[in-house]
Amino acid sequence: MGFAELGILPVLGNALAQDGITEPTPIQVEAIPVLLEGKDATVSSETGTGKTLAYLLPLFCRIDPAVRSLQMIVIVPTHELAMQIHREATQLAQRSGLGVRTQALIGGVSVKRQIQKLKEKPHLVVGSAGRIGELIGMGKLKAHTAQTIVIDEADRMLFGDSLAAVRRIVKATLRERQLVFVSATEQPESTRVAESLAPDLVRVHTGCNRVVPTIEHCYLICEERDKPTALASLIHAVQPERAIVFVHRNEDAETIAAKLAYRGIATADLHSSRDKMARKRALDDFRAGRTPILIASDVAARGLDVEAVTHIINVDTPSQSKAYLHRTGRTARAGASGCAISLLTDQEKRLVKRYETDLNISMIRVELRGGELLRTPVRPGNVLQKNAPRGEERN
Repeated sequence: MGFAELGILPVLGNALAQDGITEPTPIQVEAIPVLLEGKDATVSSETGTGKTLAYLLPLFCRIDPAVRSLQMIVIVPTHELAMQIHREATQLAQRSGLGVRTQALIGGVSVKRQIQKLKEKPHLVVGSAGRIGELIGMGKLKAHTAQTIVIDEADRMLFGDSLAAVRRIVKATLRERQLVFVSATEQPESTRVAESLAPDLVRVHTGCNRVVPTIEHCYLICEERDKPTALASLIHAVQPERAIVFVHRNEDAETIAAKLAYRGIATADLHSSRDKMARKRALDDFRAGRTPILIASDVAARGLDVEAVTHIINVDTPSQSKAYLHRTGRTARAGASGCAISLLTDQEKRLVKRYETDLNISMIRVELRGGELLRTPVRPGNVLQKNAPRGEERN
């Protein structure tokens, strides 16, 4: 089935074809017809399955470019995700020639400039709940004309202060508007909140909480204090083309980056305590391949979408299987292969059994020896190939 059969405009299909996208993913097949009908819905599917296009395409089909008013609102938890979706929407508008105007609305930048640009009457805005709500409160963003509100990363947005901001935005729109909740997981708490906002939700769900079969999962045992050194040796041994290194805390990202720099390894560190421009530079350098290693905390990496990530390295390994699944889902996208390597202490080895049981995967123990990464037990031919995302053995 192609995009045209789903009801997507031919010009949008042609725009996607310029990026080699000719067939919809399973979540797009399920979600697009529902959203085109204007139904309230929850859309859940694992990371990297095309959820953004699953809602952007029907939004574009329903926007009337001749009407100079706001028609669609997309709310996201981070500035990086807002800019990522804004870029995708802008490119879709340009390549399709539909004349859809988009604007990003995020905090940390001049609100006066955003107000000035709002005079161009964007059809679609994407941004943080705080800034969108602020502009609605100022009377500068007329939300009553919005036909659809999308809450992306809903499993994160429907709690605490974010939920309060989302409620205010929803309240500013007409009762007939469409609500769409998008997430990588299905959480009972966020689902209950979504149902309170839109009682007649249609549930669209494919492959949520399933591990990508083309990822090889490995673990390396070391002392906690030795993890930075082990990480440096691991990077030298594997020489990843593009790797994301995960830590729990922001300060750990800075420490790891400094220790790797001391060992001659260039990195970009992405965490929520850095200012917006620093995070943008880090992402741009990583996307462009200028820096092959990105160090990130879970919060900062939420919703991060970067193509061709070959390795995921967990310096701090999550205790929950779902969190491990989400991290590793950032490699091996679109049918590619990938490798996930976790640095574990003896006390953390229990996580291996948990992941294997919960996710139905097999984890390979590896060790560093003589500057090479070896499978354990060590046997001839057990060296993991450098730059081989799936860890193919050398011949």
